Amino acid sequence: MFAGLAGAWEAARQSALREARGGKRRRAEGAGRKPKLVFLDRLLVTLVHLRHQLPHVVLAELFEVDRSTVSAAIRQVRPLLAARGFAVPDRPGLRLKTLEDVFAYAEAEGVELRIDGVETQVRRPQAGRPGRRAFVSGKRKQNTVKTTTFSDGQGRLLLSGLVRPGRMHDQTARRTEGIAEQFRTRPGVKAKVDSGYLGLAKEFPGQVSAPPKKPKDEACDGDKRAWRETRRRQSSARICVEHTNAELRQWAPLRRFTGRRDTYAETHLAIASLVSDRSAQRATHRRTSTELALVRDTAR
Repeated sequence: MFAGLAGAWEAARQSALREARGGKRRRAEGAGRKPKLVFLDRLLVTLVHLRHQLPHVVLAELFEVDRSTVSAAIRQVRPLLAARGFAVPDRPGLRLKTLEDVFAYAEAEGVELRIDGVETQVRRPQAGRPGRRAFVSGKRKQNTVKTTTFSDGQGRLLLSGLVRPGRMHDQTARRTEGIAEQFRTRPGVKAKVDSGYLGLAKEFPGQVSAPPKKPKDEACDGDKRAWRETRRRQSSARICVEHTNAELRQWAPLRRFTGRRDTYAETHLAIASLVSDRSAQRATHRRTSTELALVRDTAR
């Protein structure tokens, strides 16, 4: 990670210095004021902040620098982490960065996707600010930000993002985020979803599987038992994406985000890319054959 990001950080730093001075450098290479934190320390500061959401003042005391130095380091390194993309299982060096990449990978590798929405509590906007009600979640009765998570059948993270206000329903998000369009253009991709995406399952019945509707009270006991069993099997196949969301929530900012809401999308992408690095290292489970084989010759 250090080797991959150091070059991009140095290029961005030189570009900012060039813009500040208004032209090429006049001093020799290596002259001038040195950074208070080298890039490795800046990377460590950012990783600690993303993991534990420690205040900048505390990080400044730990690294013995000014608070402004810590804030600048996080502002510089966080977008580099967010731009890395998501690691692909069994494909070292390949990373997914867009929704189109995920569906292309799923179609090429025959991966059945798991899709789920997740909410993160954020700070309540000030009274009287326009758009304040857009973040009030009808489900959690709190100010939240929603994201969409894509994983494979083993819960390995493929994409997490598509940030939207907490008031927006998953059904609305599927139209605005382009999920339905991807299923339309790639008919070979299949997915399992929860009840929030029932409209997607109705539109693409051969591709998207959602939990069945609960039978009416006057239905017979056989129909109710069949519904419970079908729902149990569908939930068992979809539970892995819930485990993926649990991995994301191990990072403090994604349990309750206390920073500015306009930086949440970048913070979420940075954390999700780090989580994907670990999840992609899990070995692929190979399905064993169910064909019966003779252990011994019983004809004798």
